[in-house]
Amino acid sequence: MEILAKLAFTIYAVIILGGGLVAVSAKSLVRSLVGLIVTFFGVSGMYLLLNTPFLAFMQMLIYVGAVCVLVFFAVMLTRADGQGEEAAPITAKRRLYALAAGLLPAGGLALVLVKHPGISKILPEEVPLPALGSGLLEQYSLNFELISLVLLVAMSGAVLLTWERKEKK
Repeated sequence: MEILAKLAFTIYAVIILGGGLVAVSAKSLVRSLVGLIVTFFGVSGMYLLLNTPFLAFMQMLIYVGAVCVLVFFAVMLTRADGQGEEAAPITAKRRLYALAAGLLPAGGLALVLVKHPGISKILPEEVPLPALGSGLLEQYSLNFELISLVLLVAMSGAVLLTWERKEKK
């Protein structure tokens, strides 16, 4: 049984890494979005491995079903030509920064695993759904509302940036 769990983890990790690489390296915004969707499905699979089917379903429903559809409509409604600053070739310095940004969290995780080798054998505790809901709406209600506010500000900023670009033309 443990071998199957490790195999599933490896498969989901490959899906996440592959989707992430497609998301950041594709020239087309639509292909990048497809990579992002694949990554979100891989994360959903990881939630299933953590014995949290509710979070796995919410990952698919909220991120794949709502956020990616919203980003897809934003990509389709804006006109992105190949002449913008995003189309400039990637320099070696930017590649080095991107590599460092990717390796920094991996290095932190490796440091934790080296200092606490038994932590990977701890199984997560299953949280009942009513306890999760009451935790989100009672103890963490401010955090929950702040996430909504951040999403609202991000979408307003995206609309404002698109509006300014259209006025300049």
